[in-house]
Amino acid sequence: MASKNLTRVTKFILMGFTDYPGWEIPLFLVFLGFYLVTLLGNLGMIVLIQVDTQLHTPMYFFLSHLSLLDACYTSVITPQILLTLATGKTVIAYGQCAAQFFFFTICAATECFMLSVMAYDRYVAISNPLLYTVAMNPRICWSLVVGAYVCGVSGAILRTTCTFTLSFCDDNLINFFFCDLPPLLKLSCSDTTNAEIIIVFFGNFVILANALVILISYLLIIKAISRMKPSNGRTKTFSTCASHLTAVAIFFGTLIFMYLRTGSDKSLEEEKMVSVFYTVVIPMLNPLIYSLRNKDVRAAFKKITGRLHVS
Repeated sequence: MASKNLTRVTKFILMGFTDYPGWEIPLFLVFLGFYLVTLLGNLGMIVLIQVDTQLHTPMYFFLSHLSLLDACYTSVITPQILLTLATGKTVIAYGQCAAQFFFFTICAATECFMLSVMAYDRYVAISNPLLYTVAMNPRICWSLVVGAYVCGVSGAILRTTCTFTLSFCDDNLINFFFCDLPPLLKLSCSDTTNAEIIIVFFGNFVILANALVILISYLLIIKAISRMKPSNGRTKTFSTCASHLTAVAIFFGTLIFMYLRTGSDKSLEEEKMVSVFYTVVIPMLNPLIYSLRNKDVRAAFKKITGRLHVS
């Protein structure tokens, strides 16, 4: 009995790109382009918020942490994809796979909580504008951010422990781009029932609980806006939420599509495409969404580039 619980696999083989022979160079260039734009956009957003004093507000404080998460998020996955495409090396060590899964889960879970925090921040700003700076003082802001990270790390420890205490015996072929939960559970040679119950419950809780917080926040925002008299004031006020709503819809939409569907609805090829979207494309889109739809960010960018041009 004891021998059955021992993990025999010391490495995994990522088979996500084996269906695309001859496409290694074009895919490498595409993923490299996405990765560079993601890093430039998110790190640039962080620097912009730090440099411009007009952006030293709770909303942009939270946005800087969202950008940090996006930069880390894609950096956990994309370098491995680039290495596979550039060298053809598909082997990933057991410990490296566990570390990739752990840090990926931290970033994904923390981003869920951070988007909830940002929704709450918008609710406070719109419902109590005169008391906004008092209600969202630096101490409260840091408490909310630290709470999001603590929840993300705690969830990652739970999910990683449940996943990598399972036994992996003979089959070590992961038909995916990286070490994600669904393909790992399929490879296990031990009973995964209890682990799946814990993992699925936590995953559903994180996604649904944060989605509920965001939904309630925006229902209260709509209620507060409906009480405003000038119609142009309503449009202007709600427009400050447009970027956040777009980011929420894209991020939670892909998570729900990937993790909350029943087994009969799932297709491996669909899961591969969606996984690329939420690990590579979404982190690149977020800074573009917030910069293109936010006049404060655009003004700060023009100011900084103007200074650089003069100097």
